[in-house]
Formats: sequence, C-alpha cells, structure tokens
Amino acid sequence: MKWYHYLACFFAGMFLANTVPHLIHGISGEAFPTPFANPPGRGLSSPTTNVIWGLANLAAGYILFNLGKVYEADKWWSWSRAIFFAGIIVISLMSSYGFSHITR
Repeated sequence: MKWYHYLACFFAGMFLANTVPHLIHGISGEAFPTPFANPPGRGLSSPTTNVIWGLANLAAGYILFNLGKVYEADKWWSWSRAIFFAGIIVISLMSSYGFSHITR
C-alpha cells in the first residue's frame, strides 16, 4: 500500500468515530458543539445541525475507509487496521478533552 492509503485509514477512523457523538446528540434532540456553532467548536448547535454534521462525517469516513483499503487486509491484523484504530483513539481522546467543558 502507498503512504496515502495509510493516511486515508487514519482519517477514516477519525471521521467515523466523530459520527457517533453528533448523531447521538442530534437524534436525541440535544444541542452539541459543531464547527458551525458560535464560537466554532465551543458554542452549541441545534440537533438538526448535529444530525447533518454526523451524516457528513459518516459519508467522509466511509469514502476514506474504502480509499484506505482497511477492509482488504488479508489478515486479522494489518497496519491499515492499526492506523484506522489509531485514528479512532486520537479523535476520541481529543474530543473527551475538548468537550469536557460541556455541563448538563
């Protein structure tokens, strides 16, 4: 695989993991930060905006997942899958730190 396949694997993990909080908050009718909030990433966006943002992340993640050939690995362990999961870990930790200011 080429280097850009691994880059696609990493960002596929990030986009797909970022789908989860936005869809969950949007579908449950709760406001949650998006890049479209004021201020971006800090203010709260409407549930509808979160659903749209979550679906956009899902589409981007799906495209990158296919471009990164994560599913084509012939073994249960491969670098493409490891890098894919690294992307999930990175965005999860970044989100847990970045959204820790939200109180209910």
